[in-house]
Amino acid sequence: MTTPVSIEFFPPNTPVGTEKLKTVVQELRAVNPHYFSVTYGAGGSTREKTLATVADIAAQGFDAAPHLSCVGSTRENIAEILATYRAQNIRRVVALRGDLPSGTATAGEFRYASELVRFIRETQGEDWEIEVAAYCEYHPQQRYAARDLQFFADKVKAGASGAITQFFYNPDAYFHFVEATRALGVEVPIVPGIMPINNFSRIAQFAQRDGIEIPRWVALKMEGYMDDAASVRAFGLDVVTRLCERLIAGGVPGLHFYTLNQSALTLELCRRLGLSTAA
Repeated sequence: MTTPVSIEFFPPNTPVGTEKLKTVVQELRAVNPHYFSVTYGAGGSTREKTLATVADIAAQGFDAAPHLSCVGSTRENIAEILATYRAQNIRRVVALRGDLPSGTATAGEFRYASELVRFIRETQGEDWEIEVAAYCEYHPQQRYAARDLQFFADKVKAGASGAITQFFYNPDAYFHFVEATRALGVEVPIVPGIMPINNFSRIAQFAQRDGIEIPRWVALKMEGYMDDAASVRAFGLDVVTRLCERLIAGGVPGLHFYTLNQSALTLELCRRLGLSTAA
């Protein structure tokens, strides 16, 4: 049985980026993606770009799942966005709390992602797939693991269909998280988020910001390569391939790739894993 693959993009900032992303989408056709998701900037700062990117993906014949953040939002504008998506025959969203944009003091009418999930489910009905975020190594703003688990369970109870995790490089963290959530009665699929490694310093910054452990031996070896981009790429592919193999062997319901709007590493990983039709 083939492991389903989903792909994440961010909205391009330039016309050149927009055209490039259309090419990337076509290149990733080889992995037969279940859907493409598109991120949403802090406080809805990329709202129109997210809408446009989702429309472009849908126009190419693929299922698209826009992210939707409740920070800085009102029930009225969330309802307006959902109506736009419904008119475009989009029935999957990734519902997040999101981050406050710099200099903003108010969170809007929704305080937690669970409230946004409940609002979507109550106003849109059962014909929507609602994905939520999960943190295998726990949310960086949450001091207590047990409380973070409960917040996650609350989102599922509010009506989530499934979850996508933040990226990680320790498979034990994922399996432990899933086991802990099942003990709380959570039964929805929890899909691991996979971040291919190209620019290691950039990935390390993301990891430090989000409280993600990069195994020490991996970090030291990466740092030893310094500016040898080819070695970083080759070693990164090996590390992430082994991670995915371990996850697939453990029965994960899918793999969600954070592509940073690039196709090459995701295509190569899926080829190695037997998840691509590309030669």
